[in-house]
Amino acid sequence: MRYENFEGNIEELIRMKLREIEEKENIKVLHAIESGSRAWGFASPDSDYDVRFIYVRNKDFYLSLRENKDFIDWELNEVLDINGWDIKKALKHFHKSNATLFEWSNSPIVYYTTDEWKELYDKTASKYFACKSALYHYYGTAKKNYYDYLCADMVNYKKYFYVLRPILACKWIDEKKCPPPVLFYELVNAVLEEDMKAAVEDLLAKKVRMSEAQKGPRVEVINNYIEEKLDYYKAIVETMEDDRNTDWYALEEEFRGVIDVFDVSAEKK
Repeated sequence: MRYENFEGNIEELIRMKLREIEEKENIKVLHAIESGSRAWGFASPDSDYDVRFIYVRNKDFYLSLRENKDFIDWELNEVLDINGWDIKKALKHFHKSNATLFEWSNSPIVYYTTDEWKELYDKTASKYFACKSALYHYYGTAKKNYYDYLCADMVNYKKYFYVLRPILACKWIDEKKCPPPVLFYELVNAVLEEDMKAAVEDLLAKKVRMSEAQKGPRVEVINNYIEEKLDYYKAIVETMEDDRNTDWYALEEEFRGVIDVFDVSAEKK
């Protein structure tokens, strides 16, 4: 399908693609959201759509002796990037307190979800959030993006937000001990220091008018802030105790329940 000939909006196209994936892959989508800059609230005019979903297959798939693929890469082009994780893979990563999964679970842009997913996350998976693991993830993301992209004289302004957002996520976790909001402006309003807000708001205003590849002069006040915070959170994460929930039982119960529901719904078709 050529997207310019699609009679509808992009959300309708995404939902249509999800139904197509369900049919061709013989899966049930449990939860589908927007990830990346659109979910974070600082997309450029030409940003693509990063659609992520969690899915379940029928019970026989999980009882196979063969090693089976636990992800689906469906569409990669200049408009849509759609891929998903099998529920078993997702639950294993919840056990590790994978920060990305908590972002998917709390994305402000939800294309499709189910009661089964809501119950699984609210009752069980949300309890596997670990402060040290998440803070280490966001600190590492900020550090890598800063030294890879923001130390030259001319820099891509979008990359500032790939550094500032994880730094503010670190601040949120350090102060509030729970998953940080996905939207950048919520982090700004809640934890960014008052004396930095004008500089960040000015940068955001410039960024949303620029293309993905456009560059501008390095912003020294923000670079200095970033370097100070990287040093601070490096020291914090190195001294934090491991607070991961090591229990498997609750996640395994959720896994069995979800695949039973899928099998029952498949029999009714």
